[in-house]
Amino acid sequence: MAVSLEKIRFLLVDDNAHMLNILRTLLRGFGVEHVSEARTSAEALARLRTEPIDIMILDYQLQGEDGAALVRRLRTAPDSPAPYVPVIMLTAHSERSRVENARDSGISEFCRKPVTPSDMLRKIAAVIDQPRPYVRAEGFVGPDRRRRAAAGRTEPNRRADRETTEI
Repeated sequence: MAVSLEKIRFLLVDDNAHMLNILRTLLRGFGVEHVSEARTSAEALARLRTEPIDIMILDYQLQGEDGAALVRRLRTAPDSPAPYVPVIMLTAHSERSRVENARDSGISEFCRKPVTPSDMLRKIAAVIDQPRPYVRAEGFVGPDRRRRAAAGRTEPNRRADRETTEI
């Protein structure tokens, strides 16, 4: 990882105090100095409005509004405090439908629980060292979901006739 994590500001969003403690401990072990926490979507949005946050680590299943709904709101609401903040989604339930829902909500990375230090560091490195451009298209706002370069692509560009805007 090219960037030192000590200056990166993280927001952890999880309604489970034990999981917040695990994540905080992992981040501290990586040298992170700035960690804020929230237990609800409303609290997360309030923190994003008042604190500069570089990366958000978010649980999929929160009481009230789930994490995917929060990310959709964060990416699309006109009054969003941080529409471009990288989001690493965590969940213990990693069935395909949940992964696709999270991806389609506009997350940057997906990480399965129980989270390991190497998995978390790899996801953090991905959002720092290989950020994907943000796109705004019909039905989707967030990091470009395509991870492979278009070079050498043989199939036609299915979206060439659709209007997309790089953000």
